[in-house]
Amino acid sequence: MTVSYIQSAQRVINMERDAVAALGERVDDSFSRACDILLNCQGRVVVTGMGKSGHIGNKIAATLASTGTPAFFVHPGEASHGDMGMITSGDVVIALSNSGSTSELVTLLPLLKLLAVPVIALTGNPKSELATSADAHLDVGVEEEACPLNLAPTSSTTVSLVMGDALAIALLEARGFTADDFAFSHPGGALGRRLLLKVDQIMHTGDAIPKVRSGTPLSGALLEMSSKALGVTTVVDADGKLLGIFTDGDLRRAIDRDIDVRHCPIDDVMTRNARSIKPGTMAAEALRIMEDNKITVLVAVDDRGSPVGVVHTHDLLKAGVA
Repeated sequence: MTVSYIQSAQRVINMERDAVAALGERVDDSFSRACDILLNCQGRVVVTGMGKSGHIGNKIAATLASTGTPAFFVHPGEASHGDMGMITSGDVVIALSNSGSTSELVTLLPLLKLLAVPVIALTGNPKSELATSADAHLDVGVEEEACPLNLAPTSSTTVSLVMGDALAIALLEARGFTADDFAFSHPGGALGRRLLLKVDQIMHTGDAIPKVRSGTPLSGALLEMSSKALGVTTVVDADGKLLGIFTDGDLRRAIDRDIDVRHCPIDDVMTRNARSIKPGTMAAEALRIMEDNKITVLVAVDDRGSPVGVVHTHDLLKAGVA
């Protein structure tokens, strides 16, 4: 029998898409109740599940933890052999079981009741023991698995994962979780650099800032630009306050106008009211300003309006922000 890989893939994708669409229609007061329970949790959220449901539970726990809801995964089999000690009064348990009758999970229910630990169940059977014993039940049932034998958990695990994401994001929004909060949970790697890095850590400061005084001939400004190799120079007044900048682009426009570089004052060709930032600005915000305004350089100015740093897109690239 010839199997069409593409047709098989499309069939699976369409079935799982339809299963997720049907899930959206079942989000009701039970979902709100589950969110209230999680939001009022004084301890941690403990996610548990067997087999494929356990793998999905691991992902849900990780997503909750990274979005402001302290959470971890406990294997229900291990819970019956000592790991119940990881669950304490004040915690909330999220239990995943497509059948709702997984023995390892059902065994834990009396113990959780004794601890007065609320249980949120994600099952495909609202009449199952797990569903009826839970404080909130979320119906993640599917009409059919994408597996042609209707055996391997496929559509059901996808739907459970989506429901977990829905819980995590609903809680994130309810808490007012910010990008800074997210960065605190992701300090390593490119994501951490993008969210935590400030321009102060990468900008050129002190003598490395290209700078000329108002009235300087264009030729002198070009020498300053060449020596600092940033493709720009700042222009300041007698008090050191920023008046404007002169860039490679300004130079090209000056050449088109046949400007005499030896005698033309920089004031006549510089860009006034140039975009600037404050020290302490997040590097990601600096990048956004550059992209929005199609510029490659930003000057950081202090409260007096004096240049204290220059950041170039190359600096952001080297830092892994861009």
